[in-house]
Amino acid sequence: MLLEEQRLLHEDLERLEDAIAERLLDDPKHIRDRLARDHQIGQFLSYIENQSMRLKQLYDDPDEERECEVRDLGQGDIWASFAREIDNVKDFHRRYPNEPVENLEKAYKKRTPEEQAQAIGQIETMFTGEEGFGRFFDLTALHEQYLNLPGHQNSRRVTYLQYLDQFDAFTPPQCNIRPENKMQDPYFQYLKALQEYLEGFMRRTKPLENLDKIFANFDKEFHEAWEHDEVPGWEQGAAKTLVATQAAPEGEGIWCSACQRGFPKESVYEGHLSGKKHKRAIQEQENSEASNGRKPANSTPSIQRFKECAVAEREFRIKKLAAAMSTERSDTKVNVERKQGMTERERQQELESIFTDGQDVANGANAEEEDDSDGEDKIYNPLKLPLAWDGKPIPFWLYKLHGLGVEFPCEICGNFVYMGRRAFDKHFNEPRHVYGLKCLGITNTTLFREITGIEQALSLWNKIQKDKKKEKASSDNVVQMEDTEGNVMPEKIYRDLLAQGLL
Repeated sequence: MLLEEQRLLHEDLERLEDAIAERLLDDPKHIRDRLARDHQIGQFLSYIENQSMRLKQLYDDPDEERECEVRDLGQGDIWASFAREIDNVKDFHRRYPNEPVENLEKAYKKRTPEEQAQAIGQIETMFTGEEGFGRFFDLTALHEQYLNLPGHQNSRRVTYLQYLDQFDAFTPPQCNIRPENKMQDPYFQYLKALQEYLEGFMRRTKPLENLDKIFANFDKEFHEAWEHDEVPGWEQGAAKTLVATQAAPEGEGIWCSACQRGFPKESVYEGHLSGKKHKRAIQEQENSEASNGRKPANSTPSIQRFKECAVAEREFRIKKLAAAMSTERSDTKVNVERKQGMTERERQQELESIFTDGQDVANGANAEEEDDSDGEDKIYNPLKLPLAWDGKPIPFWLYKLHGLGVEFPCEICGNFVYMGRRAFDKHFNEPRHVYGLKCLGITNTTLFREITGIEQALSLWNKIQKDKKKEKASSDNVVQMEDTEGNVMPEKIYRDLLAQGLL
């Protein structure tokens, strides 16, 4: 019965909502468990969407089956209708005797420890070891593909750290690819692979966000910018030079298809576009095409612009994706720097600890969640070392290398203490320090680096203000003197020459 199916769909939707609310109340400590929870909630949301679409179809009732069923129940012979439905149920079970019955009460309950371990195993297969369960990028393969692209403007090899800084920079001076090589297939394939990786990474790490809507907004922004000729690096002027490089005969510079001639410089070509001869040639070309009823013979510029739009769209999408995942990008750079300071043995130990941690989760599937949380909290750290990404203390030699045991207080920041020289140097550009200087009336903060005392900052600022006033007064009070021959000079030089008898 359609009414029974509607009731069942409503019940299923309510149970799905309760299951989602129950899982959102949990706050797993490990990123692995959070991803497993979020992906399960994402599956529930997709179930809700499918069930709601089916329910809407039943309410719309395009074939009027539901209306006929309600009419039979209300106006026809109720017992005959009931007996007919009983016969249908018996006939169904006679044809499918071993059909399992879905228990909605147990379908959306919390996972058992075995099911949770299996879900965590699926999450582990979604990420590489370098990605750290979605905390870092793994762009090593794309870095190698970037280095093998044709058309690098310099022979200097871009390191992986530098590539992490500039993989979304497609305009000079960060971009090392020549403009004419951007229209080649290797560069397009590289952009395609980079875009697919970033989109896949976002889908794996953010399963609860409406990513299709976000990507649609990216496309809308690009098409609006493209129509207004505002895409950086792909404006008509820049594209014109690129078209000429690709389509013009060798040695002709920028090629005009209407006049069938080349121009050595872009300025000369732009001047030619406003000439009467060029306009007349364009008009004759359009008339001939209209009379013959065919497309232009030389459609290179339009085809070229279409190719440019495809390349520019991928570059625009990569920029937006990188901006949306700026946190993961910065964390990746920190993680790469950290691994570069480790020995090969320490890297192997780190990989073994990750593998051992995964095995412990699988082997301890029958343990209670409280015992797991207690085990995570028991970390032996007598030296109070900072914790690394895996929740364990960093090596002591790394602690000493970065000087994390040295305290650097800053009076301007409210006597805040920074641990390590790196954090101390970094804080001069942070909002806390800049706000402290502004509270002291200091506007030019670039001159006050390495100054942490309030009195030192105020004395330096007063000295700077006095020097500015002196310079202004000296420039305003310069007295010019003139000798008998009409030579003009400052008063001091005039007095000196007069005392020496040279005037």
